[in-house]
Amino acid sequence: MNITRRAFTKGVALSALMLSAPMAFAETLEEIEAAARKEGTVVSLGLPDDWANWGGQWKDIMAKYGVTHTDTDMSSAEELAKFEAEKANASADIGEIGLEFGPIAKRRAISAPYKPTNWDKIPTWARDDDGHWMLGYTGTIAFIVSKKVENPPKAFSDLVNGTYKVAVGDVGKAAQSNALVLAAAIAGGGGEHDLQPALDIFAKLAEQKRLLTIGANPGNMEKGEIEVGIIWDFNALNYRNQVGKEKFDVWIPSDGSVTSGYTTILNAYSTRPNIAKVVREYIFTEAGQLNFARGFARPILIDHITVPAELTDNVLPNEQYAKARPVNAELWMESAKVLGKQWQEQVLSKM
Repeated sequence: MNITRRAFTKGVALSALMLSAPMAFAETLEEIEAAARKEGTVVSLGLPDDWANWGGQWKDIMAKYGVTHTDTDMSSAEELAKFEAEKANASADIGEIGLEFGPIAKRRAISAPYKPTNWDKIPTWARDDDGHWMLGYTGTIAFIVSKKVENPPKAFSDLVNGTYKVAVGDVGKAAQSNALVLAAAIAGGGGEHDLQPALDIFAKLAEQKRLLTIGANPGNMEKGEIEVGIIWDFNALNYRNQVGKEKFDVWIPSDGSVTSGYTTILNAYSTRPNIAKVVREYIFTEAGQLNFARGFARPILIDHITVPAELTDNVLPNEQYAKARPVNAELWMESAKVLGKQWQEQVLSKM
C-alpha cells in the first residue's frame, strides 16, 4: 500500500434511489449474484491492484462471477465529486473512500445502502446504521523505528527525550500526517476536540531540530534518512518487509493511537448496482478479509477469521492495539480543517 496515492481521511432513501437511477433491485443474495453475472462488468474508482491487495480481490471476484473489471485511481474527494457530477450518466459502480467521507456521501445522496451477510460482525463504530458505509479494514498510527536507534521510543511521550530524528510528513495536507497528530493528542489525554498535547510534543521536537517534514517510505528508509517514522501500521509493515525486517521494527505507541480505515461506497446512480453489491459482499467473507491481510491491511473482521501462519507477520498482535481508539469522524473533520494553521503557527515556526 502506498499512502501517497490518496488521502487517508476519510442518506439516500429507497424512493430517492428509485427515482434517480435505473437500478435493478434484487432481493436475496442468490438473486443479487445472478443479476451481477448478467451485468458483466464492474467499474471502480480508487481501487487499483496495488492498494491493500485489491488486485487479489478483483482476481477472485472476476473468477467467481465471470465479470471484467476496470479502475481509475483517485482520491476520496475526487471519487465523490465524480459520482455527484455524473449522476444518472454514471460510469462507475463502486469506489473506496476514507472513513470520514462516508457520512458526506450519505448526506449528498450519492451512496446506496447494502449490508453484507457478515454485517453483524462489523464493529458498530465502523459502520453506518443504514449500510451506506462500513470499513473493510483499518489503519492505526504506528512507529517504524530503525534498529540502529538507541533507546527507541515505545510511546509518544518518549519522543521528546531522544536524540533521533522523527519523520512526520506534511501535516496539514497529508491525511496520514494529520492522523499522527491526532494519535499523539489521544496519547497525551486530548483528542479530536483538543490537539494541544500533540502540538506541544512536536513543537519541542522542532525546537530540538529533530523534526523531519518528510514521510517515511522505502526509498528514504533505504538511504538511512529515517530513524523514527510515524505512519499507518499497514504502511509500516509493508515498508519494513520491503526494506528488511533486520533493519526496522514496527509497533503501536503504548500510550495511545488512533484507528481509522477505508469503506467501499456504492454509487447510488450505478446502472450495474448488483455487481457493486457482490463486491462488497465478497470482501467481508473470510477469503476477502484475508486478501486484505495479504496487502498488510488489518481486516475489520480479524476477531472472526483465522489468519494463517504465513500471514501473521502481516499484522501486529491484538494486544498492541489496547490503547488505540477509533476516530470520531464527525469531530475530526472539523478539527482537521484548522490543523494546518495550528501546525504552522505552533510547530513549523520553531524549526
